[in-house]
Amino acid sequence: MKYRLLIIFILSLIGGPFLCAQNAIEPVDSIPGTASVVAPVDSIAPTDSTARKKDALEAPVTYTAADSIVMTAGNWAYLFGDGNVQYQQIELQAENIEMNMDSSLVFAKFGLDSIGQEFGYPLFKDGGEEYESKTMRYNFNSKKGYITDVITQQGEGYVTAGRTKKMDNDILNMVGGKYTTCDEHEHPHFYIQMTKAKVRPKKNIVTGPVYLVFEDVPLYPIGLPFCFFPFSSTYSSGIIMPTFGDENARGFFLRDGGYYFALSDYMDLALTGEIYTKGSWGLAARSAYKKRYRFSGNFEASYLVTRLGDKGLPDYSLAKDFKLRWTHTQDPKANPYQNFSASVNFSTSSYDRNNTNSLFNMDATQNTKGSSVNFTQRFPNNPFTLSGTMSINQRSRDSSISVTLPDISVTMSRIYPFKRKRAIGKERWYEKISMSYTGYLRNSIDTKENLLFKSNIIKDWKNAMQHQIPVSATFSIFKYLNISPSFNYTERWYTSKTEQEYDLQRKAMIARDTTYGFYRVFNYDASISASTTLYGFYKPLPFLGNKVEMIRHRFEPSVSLSFAPDFGSSRYGFYEDYTYRDEYGQNQTVTYSPFAGQMFGVPSVGKQGNVNFTINNNVEMKIRTDKDSTGFRKISLIDKLSLGMSYNMAADSFKWSDLNVGLRLKFSKSYTLNLNMIFDTYTYGYDETTGRAYKRDVMRWQAGKGIGRLRSTGTSFSYTFNNDTFNKLFGNKKDSSSGDKGNESNSGTPEDGLNPDDAGAIEEGGKGGGRLLGKKKESGEYDSDGYLISKIPWSFSFNYNMNLNYDMNSFNPRTMEYKYKLTHSLSFNGNVQPTKNWRFNFNATYDFDAKKISYMTCNITRDLHCWQMTASFMPVGPYKSYSFSVAVSSSLLKDLKLDKRSNYRDGQQWY
Repeated sequence: MKYRLLIIFILSLIGGPFLCAQNAIEPVDSIPGTASVVAPVDSIAPTDSTARKKDALEAPVTYTAADSIVMTAGNWAYLFGDGNVQYQQIELQAENIEMNMDSSLVFAKFGLDSIGQEFGYPLFKDGGEEYESKTMRYNFNSKKGYITDVITQQGEGYVTAGRTKKMDNDILNMVGGKYTTCDEHEHPHFYIQMTKAKVRPKKNIVTGPVYLVFEDVPLYPIGLPFCFFPFSSTYSSGIIMPTFGDENARGFFLRDGGYYFALSDYMDLALTGEIYTKGSWGLAARSAYKKRYRFSGNFEASYLVTRLGDKGLPDYSLAKDFKLRWTHTQDPKANPYQNFSASVNFSTSSYDRNNTNSLFNMDATQNTKGSSVNFTQRFPNNPFTLSGTMSINQRSRDSSISVTLPDISVTMSRIYPFKRKRAIGKERWYEKISMSYTGYLRNSIDTKENLLFKSNIIKDWKNAMQHQIPVSATFSIFKYLNISPSFNYTERWYTSKTEQEYDLQRKAMIARDTTYGFYRVFNYDASISASTTLYGFYKPLPFLGNKVEMIRHRFEPSVSLSFAPDFGSSRYGFYEDYTYRDEYGQNQTVTYSPFAGQMFGVPSVGKQGNVNFTINNNVEMKIRTDKDSTGFRKISLIDKLSLGMSYNMAADSFKWSDLNVGLRLKFSKSYTLNLNMIFDTYTYGYDETTGRAYKRDVMRWQAGKGIGRLRSTGTSFSYTFNNDTFNKLFGNKKDSSSGDKGNESNSGTPEDGLNPDDAGAIEEGGKGGGRLLGKKKESGEYDSDGYLISKIPWSFSFNYNMNLNYDMNSFNPRTMEYKYKLTHSLSFNGNVQPTKNWRFNFNATYDFDAKKISYMTCNITRDLHCWQMTASFMPVGPYKSYSFSVAVSSSLLKDLKLDKRSNYRDGQQWY
């Protein structure tokens, strides 16, 4: 026993200088429980007294450990617990680190917890590069190392290898490496197996033979003798790989392949093409440009040649189509007085039917398209504004096209010409007179697509100019009555007029001769109006309760008198009389205008002396809130109810106009119902000889049929249902609000500094995100009780449009009334996410005339972690087709996919 104690005492004296407890060495920082040492420049590699050895380090090595540092007699240092070694720009972190102070060698490995789980994997940092592995041996002097089970991120993917040798020029030589974009690093869903590889970080990977592996199943037939993966963090050009497939009508194809040009920091260009084995082909160019604080836009042009059938047979067809899209937006900061914008969407009528890529969006069924280019110039300290527009409107149904080029307008904002520059005293009555000016210069044509470039600029195009000068003022009389006189002058300049004659065969007036010259067509009118505002209040009786505090009715009556001469008089020359002999041998006289059909129209016929009556109503209710008996809130009962009617004192007959009624109801903040109605105020008769109905100069109230009969009305209704819809309507606001607070406190809010979407980045064995090795924690949202919240987000939207009008082709002789014709349309769309990775959405249009769904598109998407599955199909309508694709989510490997689609010409049958 004595000898044993003596041996222990001697060993303690010998080993004492090499055993360091946790607090034995003063740490560099002030974090308690951290051991750290700063080694001098020549402490790792010993030197003699005269000169430093060649392999001496150029800078000190700093190493720390959270648990302890043990130094042995063999000049070895052992770091336990979050060890960290730093040398120049090199940093090594690991749970366990061994350092040889003589040879500049360092060895790092992971640790094991009490149940045998690995944690604290080595992380090597060299400048901007990071490598994570299970073990690492590195020489600070030669800057070479040997790594096992390394993983590093290169571009959008990850590179792993069982054995890796790091060279002094940062090149990694690997054996048995893998490249994948899947972040399940231990068992990726797919990877490219590299037998041998050389990795140049942030530059490229060059490999030997490679083959694909899916779900740990190698696909040996699918392999390459070598492979090259370029990485670039800069803007660069490159090849766009095409997609392949087949169609019954056009054959096998290669599509959307070409080259991408990185022209500059402000603009790019992509040239792509498509080719089919049965003769169809196409070319496309796309470009995006942007200059900060100046402008931005997108440009796309494509040309498509479609050959169907065999040449010489009846089913053969050849179509040449093109499309042009251009959007340009100017930044408001570029020039406050000048603006240029463009929104061009022009294509031939058959382009969308022949372009397969447009089948699964609304372009395939879009009947009308519009394009416009606008330029506006405002002048500082000047009321004038100059603007020019070029517009094109297309109708694919009949291949018609309307072009307006140019459309120039000059406007002068409202000015007060009699206002004194230095006003002294009260404002004079004539100082309230204001005027403005608007001028239009327009050149347009309506024709077919194939006749547009064959048209004559003089005979086929319409050109005209219009000037409008309104003058008005507002005066207050008796403090509550507003009087507003006004005068309006309109003048039109035309370059042609058309003489007409009666055609007995057509039984209608037709064009006889067109003469060209300069013609002035003008009209003017004057009016005066009086308006005021009245308020009425109603307080419910006390026995009805005190919930309703007050009901207010705002009443705004307005009366105006307008006058205009008869511009159909011969002294103006705007109308002509034509006399002809009908089939019965009787003389008939027709009055027409040779300027009818011109761009800005012609003045109306007949003297006008109208008295217009307008009434606007608004009804609101003030009620007490539930929470506070002293608080109130307003509810709109009738947001607006307007009635308008006029009486023409100068007319010989039909002096009363139709009754116009407008109704606006606010049901909620997000939904407002607008309803416009026109009521017919006259009765009708029926001529049995001709079988036609005609209007009688007898008012409906004179015939005992009420004030008016509904002639036409229309409205639209749209609404969106989602998860919160029924909670808002039937749920308890208090409970829902409390539940939301509970969710916020447990699902990662800005208050705790966590993002729920990034919760999966926190891994076991590491302090927060950034580590690649290790098992990921499950992510999700939890309520205040700690239970996982399971949600199924969904939404359903619909849009209904309705118009009710007289059916002018259907008259009931028994009731002496026109029948009604209802036209309505319904479109709806929805989406649902039953699970975290499944998504389903659709949109459809219902045809009420055919009583069936005319168009529908369905899309199903499945997130396969590192893959994306998408299926689109059109089960009904003339464009029945489907599309199925499984592709890698990463844009780097987007060509690694399975793509299968059909064409509507294949005649899909859905049962």
